[in-house]
Amino acid sequence: MIRKILIVLFILIIPLVYFWSQQKKEVRVPISTQRTNSPPTKTAFKPTLPTLEQIFSDNHTWGATISGERIRTIIATGDVIPARSVNVQVLQRKDFNWPYLKTVDVTKNADITFANLEAPLIGKCEPTIEGMVFCGNTRNVEGLVYAGIDVASLANNHAGNFGVEGVKETVELLNKNNILVTGIDGLAIKEIKGLKFAFLGYDDITKPQPGVSNAEDEKIKTEIAEAKKQADIVIVTFHWGVEYRDQPDERQKYLGHLAIDVGADLVIGNHPHWIQPVEIYKGKLITYAHGNFVFDQMWSLKTREGVIGKYTFYDNQLIDVEYLPVQIDNYGQPYFVEATKKKSILESMKRESIKLSSAEAE
Repeated sequence: MIRKILIVLFILIIPLVYFWSQQKKEVRVPISTQRTNSPPTKTAFKPTLPTLEQIFSDNHTWGATISGERIRTIIATGDVIPARSVNVQVLQRKDFNWPYLKTVDVTKNADITFANLEAPLIGKCEPTIEGMVFCGNTRNVEGLVYAGIDVASLANNHAGNFGVEGVKETVELLNKNNILVTGIDGLAIKEIKGLKFAFLGYDDITKPQPGVSNAEDEKIKTEIAEAKKQADIVIVTFHWGVEYRDQPDERQKYLGHLAIDVGADLVIGNHPHWIQPVEIYKGKLITYAHGNFVFDQMWSLKTREGVIGKYTFYDNQLIDVEYLPVQIDNYGQPYFVEATKKKSILESMKRESIKLSSAEAE
């Protein structure tokens, strides 16, 4: 009898013990397979101005990971002078696109491409390969359109070589071909993906020059203030400095700083015909000179060199700057240099930029 009772108890107790043990049992899942309802943590992108090291680094592909809807790119070239031997070259070749054939894939693929047009384009332009009075055949505008130029500045010392009428004829020609003009009193505005970019141009070489906007303090202050009301980003361009020098002079630095102090977001310079350094000033960038782009100064290596500046904005913040070195052949056709030559130009530009930064810090 007792044996039967024990058997019954055993049959009843065993399931209860098993059930209790299962309730207490902890099932552990490897960390790699655990799931959570919370989304993965992402580091928010914080747009900031690049350092000199980043500007002159070899890697400018990181921006490809950022939403393209918030990115706008600006291309700025060195001096474009479709006059003298350049003008003769295109006339002889019967090809006004010729100067831009080897660089067009870059210049046309920006949201805005800017150029300093340092010669009036007029109907009564007599071809010549000498002299210091510049003009280009009106058909040179075909090359500007082909190169993707969106905005041209006439604020330079040769724009007025054929007087106010020459400036007026050039402006009408550019506007007819959908190229905005600055540097003639007033700003040019172009909207890209909902953001408005304003361009202002000033000549500090030949003053006064009728029909051209001269670099005067009060004028700069007033026009930048007005541009800030109408646009999200203000880019100020200057024709300034002393030719054939590696470093900007005090006047260039004064004007560049003034423009940023009163609201400019980026300052772009030209005229020295040599590449000059960049400066980071109060969280903004100044490029003092891009060198030559389309010109006939074949008499020295430095006057045959230049850089195309690629300025990348994330909304209204400049986040990347890349310089693409070029060299000019055949009195007017630039091409991109690579390898050792490219490295040499960029290292020189970086070295001069560090030198300028050190001098400003003293």
